[in-house]
Amino acid sequence: MNEFTDIDPSLENYWRSIILFGKNTASYKFALAKTLLEIAPAGKTLITWEELAEPFARYVTEHLNISDKQATNPTSKFLEYCRRFNLGEIDKAELIEATIKLGFTNVIDAFHIVGNAEISTRFFSGTRRKEKGITIDDNLLALLERYQSQNLPQEVEARWRLVESAWQLGISKNLVLVDYREQNGLLIPESLRLRRTAITSCRDALNGYQKGKCFYCFSNISVNHGSSNLADVDHFFPHILKPYGIAHPIDGVWNLVLSCQTCNRGVNGKFELIPELSYLERLHTRNEFLISSHHPLRETLIAQTGDATQKRARFLQSSYNDAKGMLIHSWKSSFEHPAFF
Repeated sequence: MNEFTDIDPSLENYWRSIILFGKNTASYKFALAKTLLEIAPAGKTLITWEELAEPFARYVTEHLNISDKQATNPTSKFLEYCRRFNLGEIDKAELIEATIKLGFTNVIDAFHIVGNAEISTRFFSGTRRKEKGITIDDNLLALLERYQSQNLPQEVEARWRLVESAWQLGISKNLVLVDYREQNGLLIPESLRLRRTAITSCRDALNGYQKGKCFYCFSNISVNHGSSNLADVDHFFPHILKPYGIAHPIDGVWNLVLSCQTCNRGVNGKFELIPELSYLERLHTRNEFLISSHHPLRETLIAQTGDATQKRARFLQSSYNDAKGMLIHSWKSSFEHPAFF
């Protein structure tokens, strides 16, 4: 866990450590994260429980309409109030009152816990029992001024969708075979129960693990459609190899990286070439980030590449050898910023 933040201890990394690696037995962490990103730009320092409750409850009720499974615990008084609101059995005032009383019981104190310890950089202060609300930390305000802030809401949403999809199926192993649909850029579970239901955008799901950087040159990328530097979803091992059974499954999450448009399809872009060998270690590192985070996609990665680190390394090396033997030439980005992962 420390490897993720120690390589580049930026505000973005600490935030992503919470979202990607923090433990969660309910979806409240994601609702709180989206609430913080929504209310912090107003510039108010002290956010009362009443002010926090409205967006927090809104996000939870919206997601209950997507998936009724929002926690590992089958019973939750707060979620029952949210369900009753969605059914029209209680009004907004009653929902807000229930949220203040029940919604923040654990999430406030647990938000900054990654692994078994609190991270050193906080985005708000305050405890559920002692204060009238939370105090927004300067770190959160500074985070919102950074370039990567535009990607953070989508990353939280993508992580939330993946987790709730796993819960909806019962256990994360039921989400084992997740496929990529290139025509719409979505991740699709192969479970019979969710075969026709997209989970989330592939860009949004992978961006945090690359820290908002191009896999090859580490330039800033965006997951916002319409942005001039919208990330491409690139097959590390080119899709042209699929008919030959090389790097199978080539559409697997393990083989998908986010690239800037220049590296992927610019004048000297990668196109259908094999990245040079040094990038293979980077791919292995990225995949291990996903697996070590207990990401809902970890079971997909393990099923596709191996159930132990050494096996996964051998799988990548074997795929590389076969691909290089077929395509011969390798590719390297003409420019590279300092490494971020």
